[in-house]
Amino acid sequence: MGKIIDKVKGKLMKVEGKLTGDKVRMAQGALQDTKGDLEGGLDKVKRSVKSAARTVSRTVRGKTR
Repeated sequence: MGKIIDKVKGKLMKVEGKLTGDKVRMAQGALQDTKGDLEGGLDKVKRSVKSAARTVSRTVRGKTR
């Protein structure tokens, strides 16, 4: 859930920076948005690894019985 919040906060910061002409705020928003993207990507990788581990575990258990 944090990834969604980070993306929304980042987009709001970028808009705020654009409206006020604050380049630092725009950069902070871009960083926050990217953080949300990375967290989302890591969650996908984590789910894939868990799924692969379950598949391997089931295959190994099936062969030993």
